[in-house]
Amino acid sequence: MTTTGADRTTALAGPWWWSRWRSAALDGGLALVSALECGAEGIPFARDAGVPVSAGIVFGLLAGSVLLLRRKWPIAVVLVSIAITPAQMGFLMGIVGLYTLAAAEVPRRIIVALSGMTLLGTLIVTFVRVRQSMARGDLTLGDWFVPFAALATSLGLTAPPVLLGLYVGARRRLMESLRERADSLERELQLLAERAEERAEWARGEERTRIAREMHDVVAHRVSLMVVHAAALQAVARKDPEKAVKNAALVGDMGRQALTELREMLGVLRSGEGGRRRTAPASAALPLAAVRVAAAAAASRVAEEEGPYLSELEELIGQSAAAGMVVDLSVEGDARSYAVEVEQTAYRVVQEALTNVHKHAAGAKTHVRLAHRMAEIAMQVENEPPPEPASAASAGLPSGGNGLVGMRERVLGLGGVFVSGPTDAGGFRVSAVIPAA
Repeated sequence: MTTTGADRTTALAGPWWWSRWRSAALDGGLALVSALECGAEGIPFARDAGVPVSAGIVFGLLAGSVLLLRRKWPIAVVLVSIAITPAQMGFLMGIVGLYTLAAAEVPRRIIVALSGMTLLGTLIVTFVRVRQSMARGDLTLGDWFVPFAALATSLGLTAPPVLLGLYVGARRRLMESLRERADSLERELQLLAERAEERAEWARGEERTRIAREMHDVVAHRVSLMVVHAAALQAVARKDPEKAVKNAALVGDMGRQALTELREMLGVLRSGEGGRRRTAPASAALPLAAVRVAAAAAASRVAEEEGPYLSELEELIGQSAAAGMVVDLSVEGDARSYAVEVEQTAYRVVQEALTNVHKHAAGAKTHVRLAHRMAEIAMQVENEPPPEPASAASAGLPSGGNGLVGMRERVLGLGGVFVSGPTDAGGFRVSAVIPAA
């Protein structure tokens, strides 16, 4: 951070009103030189005024030492220099005082007024002194020289320090404004960095949720069917060997399909991270980029290349029927193609609903309804009460409670409507409506 404003106030290291010891030493040196000058000029002033020389010297020393206050009270320094101008004292104090006044944070009207008073005072004193010198015969020039010398001397002692002070003051204020602007930009950058980090954390959480939901939808259905077939295989192994062989083959097929889908998703995640490592530079934002690339690939690229699509819905229902579930499929309207996200979400809703029937209502008759409408696609999966309430528990199917949450997130993410809950007959119903666009 740059040293401006309150930070600069706390950074003062000099004595009293000085910001630095170097500034105090400079003002002390100038005040000493000014006091010696005024003390020396107090000798002829005392002779002309008819006062003791010591009094003139003391008066000059006191008047010249006022320059020490130029940073604290620049107006007072200029007023003192104007006051002692008739005594032909304080030339250094007048020059330095005007410079300090013009460079300080003082209203312009005060600067103009005091500069005009100094100019007028110097002009009158110089005019009188030069005229007296010419009257005594010290100068033999023409009468034109008197106003010329007075005007040139007054302008030479007033204009340069005032102009230089105005320039230095303007430059100082410009630098202060640039420092304040730099501080403001730095604070804004810090705030933006904090907000970016918060957004990154939020994005990481969102992408982790998306990946977990995709993994759940891909694996849970296959594994549930495998558990159901394994339970059936155990029940008929001795009574019906032929059916046991068929169930064993189905379990193997389900396992291979689950492994294939899981391997495809993990491969996409690894390829996204590997591509990032090859092309992206090392920075704090890379973990977020890796997660976003992997999640986008897992959620869209796999879906685009491998499905699932609504055309595979009959195969999905056939797998559930092979596991012993009685499933009734009805389709309304003309089937057409939808966006990949819409077809994938509709398929996953039906898949997860069937998985829940396997888990919680094994053996229950299930009705799957699909409606193709003008601007939307609607689906409903409703199961009747299971014939044996303990059948699901006997199959040993665990439930993580994430299926309905994942379905709701998918449907709401596409701007659709999702409703689920028990029916009056004792079954369960899952309904979803997804915009076609």
